[in-house]
Amino acid sequence: METLQAPHPISHQECTNSVNHIRDALYVLNGKWKLPLIFTLTESPKRFGEIQRVLYGITPKILTKELKELELNGFITRNVYPTTPVSVLYKTTPYSGSLQNVLQELRDWGAQHREKIKQDMRNMGKVVKM
Repeated sequence: METLQAPHPISHQECTNSVNHIRDALYVLNGKWKLPLIFTLTESPKRFGEIQRVLYGITPKILTKELKELELNGFITRNVYPTTPVSVLYKTTPYSGSLQNVLQELRDWGAQHREKIKQDMRNMGKVVKM
């Protein structure tokens, strides 16, 4: 297993600053739904029901909470259209683009990890259904 190493020795202050930056990012993007939600809306703007279908398993209450928090932090906008019934469309802001590399890396790492787990299970003689 590879160990994560800094490219050069870092000072205690640099380490503390880095940890604080990571904590800040995780505070804003915490939970299992925010990044998948941003990724989903990056593809195209969607209505509430469409989002819920793509993010299978998210409850309406949690989706509402996550959407409000992402809007508050400037990652998405909520556009209300005066139709009958009222239409609400959620879409990403340009600021969401700042997460493009993060989402790509997480997606790639997730795919690698899934394959690793499947291979480990095959090596142990277990049936894999992922």
